[in-house]
Amino acid sequence: MSQMTYLDAGRLALEEEMRRDGTIWAVGEDLGRGGVFGQYRGLAETFGSDRISDAPISEAAILGGCVGAAMMGTRPIVEMRLCDFALCAMDELVNQAAKARFMFGGQVRVPIVVRGPIGISSSSAAQHSQSLEAFYVHVPGLVVVCPATAADNKGLLKSAIRCDDPVVYMEHKALWDVQGEVPEDADYTVPLGRARKVCKGKDITIVSWSNQVHLAAKAAEVLAKHGISVDLIDLRTLWPWDKAMVFESVERTKRLIVAHEAVAVGGFGGEIVATVAEKFGGAIAVRRLGAPRVPVGYAPSLEDAVRVTEHAIAAAVREMVV
Repeated sequence: MSQMTYLDAGRLALEEEMRRDGTIWAVGEDLGRGGVFGQYRGLAETFGSDRISDAPISEAAILGGCVGAAMMGTRPIVEMRLCDFALCAMDELVNQAAKARFMFGGQVRVPIVVRGPIGISSSSAAQHSQSLEAFYVHVPGLVVVCPATAADNKGLLKSAIRCDDPVVYMEHKALWDVQGEVPEDADYTVPLGRARKVCKGKDITIVSWSNQVHLAAKAAEVLAKHGISVDLIDLRTLWPWDKAMVFESVERTKRLIVAHEAVAVGGFGGEIVATVAEKFGGAIAVRRLGAPRVPVGYAPSLEDAVRVTEHAIAAAVREMVV
């Protein structure tokens, strides 16, 4: 195991996969300079401009070209810089990449990874702070991944690159500098569709993903001091999601909170709550926590007003565990 940041773990995963498979390449804006956050630092010097490729400012052209390249046998990593900017290429992703395998009767596949960082990050304002994962979960044909730890950012990115379906890979901007233990094994992967048990408890289940997992973990620590035991699940992959782990947990605890940074209205938390309610009926008490349906403001005070904090999570748990 090595200690490294979430950002470096993702960069290491890409480097190792590019050494393993010559058909893997990356394209996006500013990759030659290391990427807007430094996720590609040093890779252009290692692999050259043919495999770490700079592109004009046209998300539709970048993603559209990569759909064709994937159909022809390569495995592109498509860097969108921010998940907000990927909306400029929605047709290429939703109408082309997601549906090609179905439309062509399985004769072609589109093994691309679309990296689109999500989340609130230090006065980035309304057009650079969104968490849009629920958009993509709604689209048949797409795999959706939201890693929360450095180890998962290595293992899940490797699995995403090896996947034969298009993967929307959403790293949280607030996690780039978070340190963690990461396996050194170049073959280390984390299976898509398998959640991670962060801590085991008996009183309530909390399901979360991405940066929100860390806030939920802090809430669980506070609650433990007051005698409330939390079963915390990091979903890791939103589609497919690990229903088996969630079902096993809620069957024991009889209570469920789903907490995410994204807007609550139409958020993926609603899907999890509905699925649990349909399976168990009124036997499980359910609740979802998400942001209000407002744009994220520039001022730190406005950012804080829409965050789902560890205090909000702890308060919701106390209301349910009586």
